[in-house]
Amino acid sequence: MVLTTLSALVLSLGLLAGNVLATPAQEMDAWGDVQTAHLKFRAASSPDTYDLTVQADGNAVNTGREKLDIGLVDAPDYFAVSLCKFKTPGKVEISSKVASDRYTQQVVIDPPQPIISVKCQGMCVQTYGACYDTRGQPVGPCCNGFCMATRCRPWNIGHG
Repeated sequence: MVLTTLSALVLSLGLLAGNVLATPAQEMDAWGDVQTAHLKFRAASSPDTYDLTVQADGNAVNTGREKLDIGLVDAPDYFAVSLCKFKTPGKVEISSKVASDRYTQQVVIDPPQPIISVKCQGMCVQTYGACYDTRGQPVGPCCNGFCMATRCRPWNIGHG
């Protein structure tokens, strides 16, 4: 009887753990809300820019700017290089760099092309947020910076 009860308990815990691990809570922030990416698209050969707000819920947002070649996307509050998908008419290589302000993370679109839509999904930790939980497990990537001494720090740490 004890063995049967113990087996049932172990099975129940295994099923519960499987459900918890399978739950797509990654797009939620620490308060249970979907994060929002505020993106600024920069034209490759002109000073033209446009802003787009994208909920990190996995749904695509059309840009409505299918004729403007984009070379850079500012992502000051979201880890867009890894957590967003940029739909373009052709093949592109996506990388990242820090803007000349030494703070803003930018997504590099190479070669520059129109961005048809953007889809973001996932959670990142805001600047000065805790990189690790109370058990020492990583919370998620930093939105705009890097983890140092248990906190997400801005790219320009130590610069005046």
